[in-house]
Amino acid sequence: MARGVSVIAIDGPVAAGKTAVGRELARTLGFGYLDTGIMYRAITWLALNNGIPVDDETSLGELARANPLGLVGDDSDQVLVAGHTLGPELRDSAVDSNVSMVSKATPVRIELVAQQRQTAAKGNIVMIGRDIGTVVLPDADLKVYLTASPENRAKRRWQEMRDRGKTVELMTVLSETVARDQADSSRKDSPLVAAKDAWELDTDSLDVQQVVQKIVDQVGDS
Repeated sequence: MARGVSVIAIDGPVAAGKTAVGRELARTLGFGYLDTGIMYRAITWLALNNGIPVDDETSLGELARANPLGLVGDDSDQVLVAGHTLGPELRDSAVDSNVSMVSKATPVRIELVAQQRQTAAKGNIVMIGRDIGTVVLPDADLKVYLTASPENRAKRRWQEMRDRGKTVELMTVLSETVARDQADSSRKDSPLVAAKDAWELDTDSLDVQQVVQKIVDQVGDS
């Protein structure tokens, strides 16, 4: 373990490999793991389930404040919110279609960022998302920004959906990926961008274990 490396932030666009890499890196280092994206998905699901318009930022913020999230399991692949334990529901197409809009809501981001910082304050954590190094944890010990081409990211996302039994055209996924990139990078609050001091790593030609090993090596050099 490197001296003083206790908090690792991993950012990047959709399907750049953050989830798989973050989980495996946390296991390798014996750290905790938090996918912040699942928190925004949980609020999106809750809003849809309660008939709250996803463009009503005030109501969305009130919803997030009134329903703090609890994580279930070491991999944070389930969320406890408002008495519901959510897992596969967070990957529903309706959530996929609306999570970018909910993520844009400043009141929601303020509430969830506060919760994320509380988790990180305990140390020994790998946290992934789209604004971890720039907004949530600007003082993280190591910041990693994963990248990959839209085509490769779309293929990964398409395969994930097929593995879950969803039938969808690859070109549709590519179009959605490009649209998500535009939405994430152009939002006014916490746009997707690499932190100035982030280490950028292109994952196009690397598998998960290779990416993890490169980050472990980087940790050792820190």
